[in-house]
Amino acid sequence: MCAKDLRIELRTGEIVTTAGFFAALVAILAAVSFYGGVTAEVEVDGGHLRGWEGPPLPAKALLRIAVQIAPGAIWLPVAFASILALARTWQREREEGALTGLLVSPIPRASIFLGKAMGVMAFVVAVECIVVPIVALMFHVDLPDVLASLTVVLLLGTVGVAATGTLFGAMTVRTRARDLVLASVLFPLLSPALLSGVAATHQVLTLAHHPEFVTVGAQLAEIRDYLVLLGLFDLLALGGGLALFGALVDD
Repeated sequence: MCAKDLRIELRTGEIVTTAGFFAALVAILAAVSFYGGVTAEVEVDGGHLRGWEGPPLPAKALLRIAVQIAPGAIWLPVAFASILALARTWQREREEGALTGLLVSPIPRASIFLGKAMGVMAFVVAVECIVVPIVALMFHVDLPDVLASLTVVLLLGTVGVAATGTLFGAMTVRTRARDLVLASVLFPLLSPALLSGVAATHQVLTLAHHPEFVTVGAQLAEIRDYLVLLGLFDLLALGGGLALFGALVDD
């Protein structure tokens, strides 16, 4: 299944081109919408800043707005592009009875699920390879300092997105408004992975500015809890997909 989807994509380039362009557009729009500076140096009167409830600040505070916005500018385009990739990859199975041919073939249902999930994951990873450099450029993120840690976070999040999306993509493949139904069902289910991914990404970008967290090991140790949450979500998504996929497609 995965090889079939990848061969079709290599010939057509349809999913990665459309989803990648859409994700890049969303990332650029996010950067333009919040352009007012990626960094802002603010004069602080007497160590206090309006709206700031933390400890007293120095005379000048450098507020890293990029650290607050860049994680969302990465994960939101990835989430939206995943819906496009899922919808298109399952639409191919509807054409000319391809799904029926798969179901009557002597292929275990678990193999079909894993193959489709791996294909979707490959498409989403390709989109991430487009989005992350754009966000790094637009928000002045030093990508080499965070690339390794960010790759671990994105891969863990992508596994859960691909597995959950493949399962519910199979559930909605026969519906008329499948794109709308898929988005409506999938986004609430993906919220734990998206929240953990955004929080972990924010932490990685923040740690990159501290000299004691320049190594990958130190950064990953600090976000260990988020990585555990993403790993648990991946296990639940894969386990649920393997257990329920056959019943959904045979129903």
